[in-house]
Amino acid sequence: MESIITIRNLKKSYGTKEVLKNINLDINKGEIIGYIGPNGAGKSTTVKIMLGLIDEYQGDIKIFGKNIKDDPVEYKRRIGYVPETADIYENLTAREYLIFMGELYGMDSSDVDKKAEKLMELFGIRDVYDGRINSFSKGMKQKVLIISSLLNDPDILFLDEPLSGIDANSVMVFKEVLSELVRDGKTIFYSSHIMEVVEKLSDRIILINDGEIVADGSMKDLNSQLNEGSLEHIFNELTGFKEHKKIAQDIVSTIKRDGTDERL
Repeated sequence: MESIITIRNLKKSYGTKEVLKNINLDINKGEIIGYIGPNGAGKSTTVKIMLGLIDEYQGDIKIFGKNIKDDPVEYKRRIGYVPETADIYENLTAREYLIFMGELYGMDSSDVDKKAEKLMELFGIRDVYDGRINSFSKGMKQKVLIISSLLNDPDILFLDEPLSGIDANSVMVFKEVLSELVRDGKTIFYSSHIMEVVEKLSDRIILINDGEIVADGSMKDLNSQLNEGSLEHIFNELTGFKEHKKIAQDIVSTIKRDGTDERL
């Protein structure tokens, strides 16, 4: 298979804290990668380095066959990104924002306008195309971010909790969009804390813990190695977090009035 992302000996530290410890990965064209791990494991740092948002690191990263340090701009024309939280220009209208984003990719403004308007319609928010983003709900803002990531027909799509705040129907549509993109040879790098979504969407799951890759394979591969059943169980086994039931019981016990079973 054709490797579209190659990572070798990637290390990153903040002061004395080593966030990434010798990460090595080959991501193939047409894969949906589920990239998961606990908070602070190094997920976002890995993605931000690949996006060029963090430039002080050790190791080599090649995207589309070229080291991203050698040409830090050109490869970005072929990628899309939906961040977990974004500083979106909320005083702009959706039309203004999406045309601006398209122009950053070197697209013609009239072409962007037509494509963005059609995508707004397909995502069910055409009626607010000329509305100011600061008046949008969280889900509507998330749809605008998703649309902005698709405008340039990216070959690699980086997604960090992309479904946050989106209604159920749009979630189903977006999942189908990802399947269609992969059939067209696109590569999806998907990071989320929602294990069920990662398990259903991903061809391959990569689990990072404490800056190191501790599992890499299909759900079938991981199950055959660990025999844990669900991705959530595999996640808990490999990250050492097994206290969730006890903590939940303690929380419920704490909120009960007078320590009894009576409900408020």
